[in-house]
Amino acid sequence: MTDFDQKAINTIRMLAVDAIQKANSGHPGLPLGAAPMAYVLWTRFLRHNPRDPKWADRDRFVLSAGHGSMLLYALLYLTGYDVTLDDLKDFRQWGSITPGHPEAGTTPGVETTTGPLGQGFATGVGMAIAERHLAARFNTPDHPIVDHYTYAIVSDGDLMEGVAAEAASLAGHLRLGRLIYLYDDNSISLDGPTALSFSEDVGQRFEAYGWQVLRVADGGDLDAIEAALHAARADAERPSLIMVRTVIGYGSPNKAGTSDVHGSPLGADEVALTKQNLGWPTEPPFLVPDDVLAHFRQAVERGAAAQASWQQTFAAWQSAQSDKAAEWAAMFADTLPDGWDADLPAFPVGTSVATRVASGKVLNALAPHLPGLIGGAADLDSSTRTYLSLSEDFRAGHYEGRNLRFGVREHAMGAIVSGIAAHGGLIPYSATFLVFSDYMRPAMRVAALSHFAPVFVFTHDSIGLGEDGPTHQPIEQVMSLRLIPHIEVIRPADANETAAAWRCAIENRDHPTVLALTRQNVPVLDPALGIAEGVARGAYVLADAPGGAVDVLLIATGSEVHLALAAQKLLAAEGIGARVVSMPSWERFERQPPAYRDSVLPPTATARVSVEAGVTTGWQKWVGAEGVAIGVDRFGASAPYQVIYEQFGLTAAHIAERARALVGRV
Repeated sequence: MTDFDQKAINTIRMLAVDAIQKANSGHPGLPLGAAPMAYVLWTRFLRHNPRDPKWADRDRFVLSAGHGSMLLYALLYLTGYDVTLDDLKDFRQWGSITPGHPEAGTTPGVETTTGPLGQGFATGVGMAIAERHLAARFNTPDHPIVDHYTYAIVSDGDLMEGVAAEAASLAGHLRLGRLIYLYDDNSISLDGPTALSFSEDVGQRFEAYGWQVLRVADGGDLDAIEAALHAARADAERPSLIMVRTVIGYGSPNKAGTSDVHGSPLGADEVALTKQNLGWPTEPPFLVPDDVLAHFRQAVERGAAAQASWQQTFAAWQSAQSDKAAEWAAMFADTLPDGWDADLPAFPVGTSVATRVASGKVLNALAPHLPGLIGGAADLDSSTRTYLSLSEDFRAGHYEGRNLRFGVREHAMGAIVSGIAAHGGLIPYSATFLVFSDYMRPAMRVAALSHFAPVFVFTHDSIGLGEDGPTHQPIEQVMSLRLIPHIEVIRPADANETAAAWRCAIENRDHPTVLALTRQNVPVLDPALGIAEGVARGAYVLADAPGGAVDVLLIATGSEVHLALAAQKLLAAEGIGARVVSMPSWERFERQPPAYRDSVLPPTATARVSVEAGVTTGWQKWVGAEGVAIGVDRFGASAPYQVIYEQFGLTAAHIAERARALVGRV
């Protein structure tokens, strides 16, 4: 290591230390210890353009250990992204673009939101899958227009998380050779030494997953780190884990190598001592030597040159591959291609179709028009009906396939499809049973926070699952997912609502969409009833009260809409006017103008009954203090679904009974 290299590395370290001290909050340990490996990666390997953070063929970098965010922010500032020194000084403050943990869409150059450990690890696997797929689809021997790597810095905590284990296993199975992770192996976690709870041989574990494992004994040995990165890039058949032995809080005389430096500022005295120990001026804070800044800012020129070279390659490829170029344009455009929904099926009235089955038909109708549509299930394609018949599987050495086999790895699956979405060019979806959304929830939350837009398909959406019983019957899951900000939940009532729901999901490019679908058959509704527009608006009048006089509102979602329609007929025979409202998406309905919401749910109509085969918590929002929510506030049971619905009071007769009581016709 040259003196200048040391000076540049210490600049990274001290920017992080000073920002954390000024905020009186943060994690100085990782930036102090991991700065050398980050320096080598960012100055000698990472192919990126700070002036165009969204360049399609840039290398992706993920700081999975998101608590060390100041390491990333310092690098972004130093290399010339639209991040200023003042932004570093505003670390962790209201309105700052340097929040406590990296957030996609907040800070230029941040690829994905990280912080919950393991999420970045798995998201990076999704980015690597996207790169391999696009390379297989578009590259020619003369024109490799997709030619980049996915890098990450991961921590001990990342590797303890189950989501990382799931993702690592899949990455090794798929032989994602352009996936390279630097492991900040410092043997310290927040509560103390990792030996308190973590004693396996990490290297052997990853070798068993099918990874190349490389070891750097001294985290300050720049040549060894560089050699390991070269070796990682040379192995096209395996992802690589570079185990870099570091000292957390390196340079701090009294806290280095201890958990004291993990999650708290050093303190003013220790900051001064650390600077002295590293030969750094104690004043002023946020010192950036001119020669160091000039060195890092070479990234701007290098990035511009790399992108310009790529543009030349792309132009030549575009000229030679006009058909593929049109496909690329369709996949990377900000708008959907013309006619993308031209073949959406319309399902005939008088038939009965499970919405999962309808979803499969819709998905396969969309696939030819949306070349970027890619996804799969957690070992449940046959049940979720999410297999694309026009394509093969995405598998090791054959990456052009659009069907992903996630295996029984729901948590990783949620993060991986987020990584695919983050990469760009593709519209990813995943699928499993709704009850297993609980395994995926942390990944879905991060996707929502990041404004990524994968489609999460969940089938077997209620006690309508039947005989599999309460372990597999979702009760609280739909309502739970509605609680996550920036996630849109759509529970369609029939096949035609399902087609409309998919249209909404594809058009939505700002946040995730959840589709909750039935296992059991449900009658098909007449599309002439305004279904497509109604689903797009979240709720609509499906069947108004005969004669127009509304005595009671029946509000339902999913398969229970048909029970409400049957109850309406029972009430009409008694002279009670019931309006049936299908409400497939709370979130969409909430976004409508007040006038529209009032036209569907008139404020004067206070007699209201909601019907949903799940917990009733939350329905008070729509039925009000005088209304009644019919649902399931206990675990389900194992029996034919018709019996379960009867036993739980999810019948037309019971709905009519409760409505009758509300209007005083008992």
